[in-house]
Amino acid sequence: MRKINHFGVPTQDSQNGEFFVDGLKVWLTDYTQSPNRIEYLRFEDGSCMPEIIQQIPHIAYEVADIEKAMEGKKVLVSPMEGGENLIIAFIEEEGMPIELMQFTK
Repeated sequence: MRKINHFGVPTQDSQNGEFFVDGLKVWLTDYTQSPNRIEYLRFEDGSCMPEIIQQIPHIAYEVADIEKAMEGKKVLVSPMEGGENLIIAFIEEEGMPIELMQFTK
């Protein structure tokens, strides 16, 4: 079962409170501080993230088993650490990126 966690919106404009994730070359906002759980993403040139994630908004879902949730799906980004006690991955469904989030604690 999936549970909506947040909405990710690519932008070219800097946002209040954004922080930089060096490995992905992306500036992010903290969706937990947004009343509508919106995460803004501003990508630097040379980001390793697929173009679809850099250009199209995504929905992020919490899942109990990230590997099972990816079965049979078009994988955009394989599972990786997304923060403390968090594994994330991206798949494509219905022409848009979907973030999968598995909390480990």
